[in-house]
Amino acid sequence: MLESLKEQVCAANLELVRRGLVLSTWGNASAIDRERNLVVIKPSGVPYESMRPEHMVVVDLEGKPVEGELRPSSDTLTHVILYNAFSGIRAVVHTHSHYATCWAQARRPIACFGTTHADYFHGAVLVTDELTPTEIENDYERNTGLAITRCFARRDPMSCPVVLVASHAPFAWGATLDEAVENAVVLEEIAKMALHTLSIGPLTPAIDQPLLDKHFLRKHGAMAYYGQQNR
Repeated sequence: MLESLKEQVCAANLELVRRGLVLSTWGNASAIDRERNLVVIKPSGVPYESMRPEHMVVVDLEGKPVEGELRPSSDTLTHVILYNAFSGIRAVVHTHSHYATCWAQARRPIACFGTTHADYFHGAVLVTDELTPTEIENDYERNTGLAITRCFARRDPMSCPVVLVASHAPFAWGATLDEAVENAVVLEEIAKMALHTLSIGPLTPAIDQPLLDKHFLRKHGAMAYYGQQNR
């Protein structure tokens, strides 16, 4: 079942390691087949060096395993919440990449200081509210997903397809696995740039809105003209 998607999801997980975003087993990638409403996700705690497509686990949109001999990632319910809430996404990536995780642990959003950030994310990278003790004790992973969705109650999740989970780590998503992985990679670099920007100029203001809009919309807007069209 979903053999091609298993291969893609396995490759995406290995790409996170290759890009330096994952150490040990600190991360996971998944993808959804929207026609079947089934999600393919990496297994829990399996070393990346021994991971194969046949190790991937298929779950439904309640997070219940449908196929696979291994337990799915412990973050499966967070992924499932995002797929249910954000209809435009087809892949989710979670890492503990160094710089983005530092911002998450500090519980600080990442302001947009320049056009590199604006080329990918339309405004600040948000940080979730902290979970309550009850939310942590009961349905922790599900409540993590709900905390993320609350950040986007009034914001298009595709306009800034990344988020920082307070005291935890980043999540990213996209319309494809490649997009989700790229967004995770870009988030890590932007987090690093923002830290260095503030170390140079602690009072650096966020980018002016017209310049933010110009850079984001020329690449992602209805009249986008960045790159080669129809290729």
